[in-house]
Amino acid sequence: MKFQLQSFATPARLLEAECDCLVVGITAPRFKGLAKAIDQATDGLLTRLHAEGELAGKAGQTLLLQAVAGLRARRLLLVGTDGPAAGPAPEPAALARAAAKALAATRAAHIVWALGDDEEAWAHAVLEMQQADYRFDAYRTGEQPAPPPERTLSFATPDEKRHGALRARLSQAQAIANGVALARDLGNTPPNVCTPVHLAEAAQALGRDWGLEVEVFDRAAIEALGMRSFLAVAQGSTQEPRLIVLRYQGDKAKRAPVALVGKGVTFDSGGISLKPGEAMDEMKYDMCGAASVLGTLRACAEMRLKVNLAAVIVACENMPAGNALKPGDVIKALSGTTIEVLNTDAEGRLILCDALTYAQQRFAPAETIDIATLTGACVIALGHVRSGLYANNDALGQALLAAGDKMADPAWRMPLDAAYHESLKSRVADLANIGGRPGGSVTAACFLSRFVQGPWAHLDIAGTAWKSGQDKGGTGRPVPLLAQYLIDRAAS
Repeated sequence: MKFQLQSFATPARLLEAECDCLVVGITAPRFKGLAKAIDQATDGLLTRLHAEGELAGKAGQTLLLQAVAGLRARRLLLVGTDGPAAGPAPEPAALARAAAKALAATRAAHIVWALGDDEEAWAHAVLEMQQADYRFDAYRTGEQPAPPPERTLSFATPDEKRHGALRARLSQAQAIANGVALARDLGNTPPNVCTPVHLAEAAQALGRDWGLEVEVFDRAAIEALGMRSFLAVAQGSTQEPRLIVLRYQGDKAKRAPVALVGKGVTFDSGGISLKPGEAMDEMKYDMCGAASVLGTLRACAEMRLKVNLAAVIVACENMPAGNALKPGDVIKALSGTTIEVLNTDAEGRLILCDALTYAQQRFAPAETIDIATLTGACVIALGHVRSGLYANNDALGQALLAAGDKMADPAWRMPLDAAYHESLKSRVADLANIGGRPGGSVTAACFLSRFVQGPWAHLDIAGTAWKSGQDKGGTGRPVPLLAQYLIDRAAS
């Protein structure tokens, strides 16, 4: 998808825009600006549609019209922008999403976008249009729907002085959208294809394409590093584990990097603590933390962001076998901490603890952010709207929350009180890998907090990394949140 900026001195000039579709925001019946000009040019068409109940103007409602007399656009898409009388204004992302959904059902290639009037509203337009046009058809045979056309979004602005800032923000949005698409592709790839080795190959391809340093460690190298907790999870699978390390150097070499640590369990059966069979196919998405790290790196590299990043991805399968990790086993982490395994389905923390230690020891990061589809308990707590956010540093936590809100990729700050750590005590080891059902997402985060020094945040994306049901598929979250956070950090 491409974008461009077009200057229109007055709303009336937009009526002369030749395009496949003109997208306009309306509040009915109080037509203003461009909507008023359209109503006048069409001999009161909008007024009549409103009177007939077809055009309420409520936020997110859309109406697509063909060949409207008085306009040179071949289609007119009306998008309601009228929020509730006693409530918050509709979010630009929600309006852009509604418009993008309607446009995705058309073959409109050149779209003039007159919905919203600032760079943030239009950044959401770029993101939502690319999301709406996303397809994953690599494994389908036979007759398939035609792919979406190569679209161009023309943003209507009366002020040429703003073009520089607008163009820069739209370029960022396009880079973020490309990162989201990469994360979605990796998450949607079936688990017999997207193995740990496949993730490593994807990282190497990303490195070649975008000039990143990439190292891949096989089982022997991981063992030599002393990452026994990671290998304990991997030992029940015939698929070989991989430790994947990437470096993006966008700032001065002396600047400490931000460490991004991603959980890459390419299939999670639960191990000996076997999961129920229903919807187990969705456990291919247990590598979405790793996918989001790769997507974020791609976005930052495309933006040439002035920030240093060190990414650590731990990739393996969690499978039951005669040699698999068992409840009751005691293992030793890279840090030297001994862990009593009470549930093998709490495996994410067992691989992440070694990854966090490795990141701390090797890179001495300015701050560390880990991303993982870690707990079903987070889904119970927050559903599928907000990711769970834990942070041992208020400035880092607030900055991540703000970035998520800005990009319509929201998170919610969760507690890390010392009292929660009590349930992780073990009678036979330094630490137990679960703390019981109450506060399961919290105690998982508390477990991880034992393996970091300095500013750290944990994003539990178990409820937001993919969708179930008719729209089943990876979402690419939290790539927008992470990319925006790094944009803000680079600018500070």
